Amino acid sequence: MSTDPVISVQNVSKAYRIWGSPADRLTTPLLAAAAQMLPAALGLQARAAKNYRDFWALKDISFEVRKGEAVGIIGRNGSGKSTLLQIIAGTLQPTEGKAQVKGRVAALLELGSGFNPQFTGRENVYLSGAVLGLPRSEIDARFDSIAAFADIGDFIEQPVNTYSSGMAARLAFAVVAHVDADILIIDEALAVGDVFFVQKCLRWLRAFRDRGTLLFVTHNAADLNSMCHRAVWLRDGQAEMIGEALRVSEAYLEYFHYETSGVGKNTAPKAPAPAPAPAAAAAPVETVDQRLPWLNATQFRNDIKPLLFDPDQPSFGERQAEIVQVEFVTRDEGKRLSWIVGGEPVTLRIVARAGCALTDPILGFYIKDRLGQQLFGDNTYLSNVGRSLVVPAGGLITAEFTFRMPLLHRGRYVVSVAVATGTQAQHVQQHWIHEALMFESANEIQHRGLVAIPMERIETTVRPA
Repeated sequence: MSTDPVISVQNVSKAYRIWGSPADRLTTPLLAAAAQMLPAALGLQARAAKNYRDFWALKDISFEVRKGEAVGIIGRNGSGKSTLLQIIAGTLQPTEGKAQVKGRVAALLELGSGFNPQFTGRENVYLSGAVLGLPRSEIDARFDSIAAFADIGDFIEQPVNTYSSGMAARLAFAVVAHVDADILIIDEALAVGDVFFVQKCLRWLRAFRDRGTLLFVTHNAADLNSMCHRAVWLRDGQAEMIGEALRVSEAYLEYFHYETSGVGKNTAPKAPAPAPAPAAAAAPVETVDQRLPWLNATQFRNDIKPLLFDPDQPSFGERQAEIVQVEFVTRDEGKRLSWIVGGEPVTLRIVARAGCALTDPILGFYIKDRLGQQLFGDNTYLSNVGRSLVVPAGGLITAEFTFRMPLLHRGRYVVSVAVATGTQAQHVQQHWIHEALMFESANEIQHRGLVAIPMERIETTVRPA
């Protein structure tokens, strides 16, 4: 990755004038012109100013994107994400500041942007290609590949106004994917379309990252973590946070929880509840289910090393309950595991202490990879439906989740844990720790996908003809 910035955003602000009424839009310029011709009539200028107000969609945004970098922009609707991308793409002028871009840019800013609805898909391919700087000869050479990527069949010869939203997105993305851009700007264009096409686009974007620069807008923190090196979080038109994608997504998750739950953020510091002394470290488990004899073969083993629970990792919540212990333990004896072999049964134990009397608390976890992608997880809500769990003030509640540890690619993984109150659909996070427990997979596995599920049985049968 080069250190040279190819996108430079310097103190960019964008204001839109909001008029009091349609008539004000007409009379205000006349009042302003009259005030200039008649300097003594100062009241005219004041009257004109009262007819409108400025809405700042963006305010003083600054950041740089280096060559070969993938940067995500995240934020709620109305935070200014699309406005910022339009300014960077050059389709909108800022009120203040400037945005500079070096290199050939391809932008997919909104569904079917740049398409003429009366033109056929074929005609729009040539129109969009020309707008993006491709000569007709190159569009001719790439048309079949564009049509194959879009995969809309005979609709390529039909007017775009007959397309579904998914078909328009397919064609728009297919054109952008074939212009050999240095910089690609994507504004949530993958929010529509079927899952197969979205996955195709994501595969193409991951390949593009190896040769180009990507600016990517999304609402999805998982996509942000998997696609981007860094992220910009916009909130009410201002840059709330700029930094590593994983850290930005964690901060955004915390903010989103407080915004959607209707609970104000509790900023008063509280002393963490003392954690119970951890049990003595258990020796590595040697016993392996006889139905999985391959776990004993060293060359195939997936060795996983858990670290100790860290209560001081970044966290948030109302703190009426606090997580005080997280550990992997043996399924039968409940002894802490210092070593795990992928495929063997393990128990994840989560212990929380109630700061006040709690009714039906929910404990849960996510296993995440180094990019923050959620691999799997669960919580206690459904298993306790119909029960009435009351935890007295100062009392402990323990949840144990038993499962076979998946086979994991080499690298570091984290366990995010939480205790909440309420229901599955509407709840208040009392204590969420982003990286409560870390563990490391030491051996590469010969499987595709994010994780591999250990098979209980694989049988091959050959029958004579």
